[in-house]
Amino acid sequence: MAALRAGDAVILPTDTVYGLCADARQEDAVRRLYRLKGREDVQPTALVAADGAALVAAVPELRSQALVPGPYTLILPNPARRFPWLTGERPETIGVRLPELSGDAAAVLAQVGFVAATSANLPGGSDPRRVEDIPEEIREGCGAILDAGELPGTASTVIDLTGPEPVVVREGAVPAAEALRRVAAL
Repeated sequence: MAALRAGDAVILPTDTVYGLCADARQEDAVRRLYRLKGREDVQPTALVAADGAALVAAVPELRSQALVPGPYTLILPNPARRFPWLTGERPETIGVRLPELSGDAAAVLAQVGFVAATSANLPGGSDPRRVEDIPEEIREGCGAILDAGELPGTASTVIDLTGPEPVVVREGAVPAAEALRRVAAL
């Protein structure tokens, strides 16, 4: 937690893969996360939160949105264009995620509320299921690493809910058809 507050990147386990995280409130911290990952600023990065209340605290306009916990990243409207350093080329949208966590990872996220998070790999690299799978340069650039052992190893399924129909942008831990059924049931 101290590392996040200091503006350092940290590695946290999620319900899918290891995440490279930074304090989403600090634009400079997020920019450092991008450099560490080798990601261009035009790519969006999700807000990952402990619970729906933390997401609504970050983006009050989400109050009326159905939020799906688990291995899903939802792209939702961001009419106030909050966190522009996370939204990439679409400032009118924002990615959000509510991973199902336990143990130390849940405790950290509960204390900080929300973070900016992306998978702890280099662009095009494999999704890290163990800390050892994370590139050394990323590990060395982090202020803290929380090791929870082996994770499932498949990134979240990304669903864009900003248009007339939900669109699966990236099939991940949940197959596309199942993910669409899940959001349709909300």
